[in-house]
Amino acid sequence: MTEPTSKPNGNGAINGTAAAPAANGNQGPVKSQLYNPNRQVYRPQSHYHRRHRSGRSICCCCCFWTILVILAAALLAAIVGAALYVLYRPHRPQFSITNLRIAKMNLTTSTDSPSHLTTLFNLTLIAKNPNNHLVFFYDPFTVTALSDSVFIGNGSLTAFESDKNNQTSLRAVVSGSQDLDTESLSTMRSALKKKKGFPVVIQMDTKVKMRMEWLKSKKVGIRVTCDGIRGTLPAGKTPAVASVMDSECKVDLRIKIWKFSF
Repeated sequence: MTEPTSKPNGNGAINGTAAAPAANGNQGPVKSQLYNPNRQVYRPQSHYHRRHRSGRSICCCCCFWTILVILAAALLAAIVGAALYVLYRPHRPQFSITNLRIAKMNLTTSTDSPSHLTTLFNLTLIAKNPNNHLVFFYDPFTVTALSDSVFIGNGSLTAFESDKNNQTSLRAVVSGSQDLDTESLSTMRSALKKKKGFPVVIQMDTKVKMRMEWLKSKKVGIRVTCDGIRGTLPAGKTPAVASVMDSECKVDLRIKIWKFSF
């Protein structure tokens, strides 16, 4: 009997036996993918970030030019101010007390009622403008009289204009009528007993506007403080003349920043 011939099947196996791999073991190239932890991942920039960076650059440029313009304007103003000062040499106005007559200075005390102070003064002063190119325009003055920080009277002065190199004589009536507390009473009693006379301080507050050639300023607050005045009590109805030989008046600017004055 003839043995049946073996035929390879479709899978390349003979009699159910799988075909062996090739002798050289070449099954085709296999590519390995390696992970690099230091490799930066590419991320495309969005249009939003580009617009944000561009807007920030424009804002920085605007801030820079604004600061530069402000500094240039401040420098120009300083140069103009220095030039005007050198050309015109502006000076503050000057005030002096020429006469102070005390018509009434009555201090009454009682056990049944508070102590009372009644005063009446006639004040004469001179306002001087020492400038050759500057004119002062004064608002009405508020006049306050003090003695050792105790209020003893008030009054007012009318508005006026002080021209170049000009002197203006001013007069004011200062009066007061008030009750004194224990501390103020003690202070006034001590002041009235002084041999050289009781001290008097005159304070005047107002606003002034200045004009120099074609330039005009805004109104600025000023305070004039005159001290060194010594008063005596009047004898009967004859007013007493205070000593003003040692008096001196200072002019201070009253510039308000928020609620503070300098």
